[in-house]
Amino acid sequence: MRPAIRILSAVLAMALAALSVAPALAQDPPRIDITIGVIDPMPFAAPVFVDEGGAGDMARNLSRVVISDLVGTGLFGEIPEDAHISRVSSFDGGVAFEDWRAVNARVLITGAVSVAGDRITVKFRAYDVVNGTAIEGAALQFAGTTAGWRRMAHKVADVVYSKITGEGGYFDSRVVFVSESGPKNARAKRLAVMDYDGANVQYLTDSAAIVLAPRFSPAGDRILYTSYESGFPRITLMDVGSLERRALDEQPGTMTFAPRFSPDGSTVVFSLERGGNSDIYALNIRSGALSQLTNAPSIETAPSFSPDGSQIVFESDRSGQPQIYVMPASGGEGRRVSGGEGRYGTPVWSPRGDLIAFTKQNAGRFHIGVMRTDGSEERLLTASFLDEGPTWSPNGRVIMFTRETSGAGGQATLWSVDISGRNLKQIPTEGPASDPAWSPLLP
Repeated sequence: MRPAIRILSAVLAMALAALSVAPALAQDPPRIDITIGVIDPMPFAAPVFVDEGGAGDMARNLSRVVISDLVGTGLFGEIPEDAHISRVSSFDGGVAFEDWRAVNARVLITGAVSVAGDRITVKFRAYDVVNGTAIEGAALQFAGTTAGWRRMAHKVADVVYSKITGEGGYFDSRVVFVSESGPKNARAKRLAVMDYDGANVQYLTDSAAIVLAPRFSPAGDRILYTSYESGFPRITLMDVGSLERRALDEQPGTMTFAPRFSPDGSTVVFSLERGGNSDIYALNIRSGALSQLTNAPSIETAPSFSPDGSQIVFESDRSGQPQIYVMPASGGEGRRVSGGEGRYGTPVWSPRGDLIAFTKQNAGRFHIGVMRTDGSEERLLTASFLDEGPTWSPNGRVIMFTRETSGAGGQATLWSVDISGRNLKQIPTEGPASDPAWSPLLP
């Protein structure tokens, strides 16, 4: 072979070798911008986690929950198991990235599960398939009881979600809600709590008394709600662990409702009705000191603190129909922030502090919407016969709410929607359900 030809052959061989590794160098690390409205789901693969001892079906079940969490956001698309070319039989074995590129996976999640007695340990890694690198770096590990195996799955999914979106996770959280039964004109209602996805339902009260509007404390260890156990609406405080409960305010001739915790958990704001007039009050839980925050002939209700505790957003009909106002946490006149047509209610400050979610009624339809804290950039995310009572996910990116269908047989159900208006979906419950309230991330 002539020298020039040998040189050309060598150059071509080097170019082909470079092309063979180019896919691993061609893209930035996987990232999803969840603030935009239309997103193509990122393809990922999550082979069944390896059983490293005693896991059995739990390894497969755990990996399926991870997949369900990610796919359920609408941001990720699973590459199904029957499309996989490679099989993962060892957690510490090498990864054949070319096989995962061949099935168009952008992210690969591998894991291992071991069980000893009532203890479970879960290890996992997330890989950038295109670049052939670990997204997280070293393997991460979670441990707990076998009864809490679903929590381990949620924790894995939270890490992956956070790494790729740059946002906090929300899968390892719970939702307290009102479970309903019986005919529409005589519904029995009791408190229940479940995982964010509808699993692991636990009933907290019986159906002897109507309960409404439960709210988690900032630490997730207590729940406030309105109870009709005495025949009149009274704010009740429940310890989630022991289920012990007590009425917080029992002033004669009054009704109390719509409670919510302050960010530090020391204070409760709520509506107190006396003589046909409703105003907002604050109660120090430890000292019992009560202070009045509004003083108007109109109906003032549904207070919610800003995350820094400096302001309160609330609903008032002082303008002639319900609108949204913001006042200092110490009380005062407040300023109106809602400015569109229709009736506004149930405002809730985002845990991120940037938005206020609300219920809106206009032109015969109900909506869940969001606006900036000054009332600007209002966006309606849903529309139906009856949508109401928004609650924020811990990361401030998803809203859960109650939707009720029309007619004599109409039932209340729980739904969620992304703040971009995407990914509207029903949350599975055993029967009719209403008044959801999201917990913070579990410790």
